[in-house]
Amino acid sequence: EEFEVHYQPRVDIRSKQIVGMEALVRWRDAELGFVPPAKFIPVAEEANLINQIGEQVLRAACRQAREWVDLGFDGLSVSVNLSARHLMDEGCAARIAEVLAASSMDPTGLELEITESAIIADPERAGVTLERIRALGVHVAVDDFGTGFSSLSHLKRLPLTALKIGQLALEAGLP
Repeated sequence: EEFEVHYQPRVDIRSKQIVGMEALVRWRDAELGFVPPAKFIPVAEEANLINQIGEQVLRAACRQAREWVDLGFDGLSVSVNLSARHLMDEGCAARIAEVLAASSMDPTGLELEITESAIIADPERAGVTLERIRALGVHVAVDDFGTGFSSLSHLKRLPLTALKIGQLALEAGLP
């Protein structure tokens, strides 16, 4: 009950309008205060709890996105990080479909962000899961591209809708 979902706006540079939100999980411990994701996410992955946390965030983000639509904010998308473990789970796409149905959210308003390393771990399996997710109408983005070892030619074979360039790639002078 200590996890919270915070939303970071995504703004269209030209129109200066908010076009979406990125859902970010935060942990507020009664004694420690806010625990940075860099500290608790690796522990959650190690303890095999990351899928449950990810689904909790996905459910909260889809419910919130539906509320925004009901308030008249049509066209506002929400993006949620999907862990490598979640991506490799056979039932991943089916659970995403269940969350979408439970929240009555339009799948095209959801974008799942995965890391480049999640794909590299098992490209064949990742590709199958991503195809199933895209078949739902959900958008898929690679987050922090350029921080791993994949290439654009490899990623072109996957059903991706966006590529987010990582800070390290930008600092290295990649486009």
